Amino acid sequence: MTHQPVPPIEVPNARPRKPDWIRVKAPAGPAFAETKRLMREKGLATVCEEAACPNIGECWTKKHATVMILGDTCTRACAFCNVKTGMPRAVDPMEPQHTADACAEMGLEHIVITSVDRDDLPDGGASQFVKVIEALRRTTPNTTIEILTPDFRNKHERAVEMIVAARPDVYNHNLETVPRLYPTIRPGARYYASLRLLEMVKRLDPSIFTKSGVMLGLGEERLEIHQVMDDMRSADIDFLTMGQYLQPTPKHAKVIEFIPPDGFKAYAAVARAKGFLQVAASPLTRSSYHAGDDFVQMRAAREAKLAKEAAARAGSSNAPA
Repeated sequence: MTHQPVPPIEVPNARPRKPDWIRVKAPAGPAFAETKRLMREKGLATVCEEAACPNIGECWTKKHATVMILGDTCTRACAFCNVKTGMPRAVDPMEPQHTADACAEMGLEHIVITSVDRDDLPDGGASQFVKVIEALRRTTPNTTIEILTPDFRNKHERAVEMIVAARPDVYNHNLETVPRLYPTIRPGARYYASLRLLEMVKRLDPSIFTKSGVMLGLGEERLEIHQVMDDMRSADIDFLTMGQYLQPTPKHAKVIEFIPPDGFKAYAAVARAKGFLQVAASPLTRSSYHAGDDFVQMRAAREAKLAKEAAARAGSSNAPA
């Protein structure tokens, strides 16, 4: 049976009203306040706050937070992103240990570490990712580590080599949108450079899970998304995330359409058929949303796939000539 996405809801030029399926409760409660206190006490930035994530209430109430290292100021100004742009502060040498201490205090089984773009640094900030991974391994050795890095423009080869050598469990880098929309949505980046980065991770260490995501609702076409899926699979990416783009402020790129939940389900079915180990697709899906649960499922899917392949090889070798 062929799954076709439900036709999207067209949005007028004015800033659109969010449909019911992507409205969330305002963050509140003692657990939320405790997570916020801990982040401030450790002097840590979070992408949950800086990018105005709609899931912050749910995640922080569960004491899940995505730490954003290398400060809270980005050297780029992507049309979709709410993180502030400007001249970043000096790198905080205590940030790696503060991140590890916060992870330990929250009792995290899985942590996601991301960062702003730091084009001002010689290595793009790769060495700070390495230091954070090392601090986490020392402080909370049983915590699985997922990183979400920028593209390390013009310096990605050395940056990726450094980070892969530190062996995070998951290496995530988002393609964000289809190639046609890069000049307006992600002008400081290059689509195929991002693909090569993820491909390089797998080439250096096939055991590291790779992950990437796209936003929907920016004016992309269905077949363009299917092509992005094919490109990701050619780069051997394990995990695809797909979520609805939401306009952070009137100054950011407009929402062209809201994709209904059934549309996301249809895209997810196509992605699974193309061979991804794990797919997360819904209006509220974000890179680190339910990342811990998804990691457990992805690891189990790989183990099942490897067991099936080993059984097939054994059966082939035992077959009569």
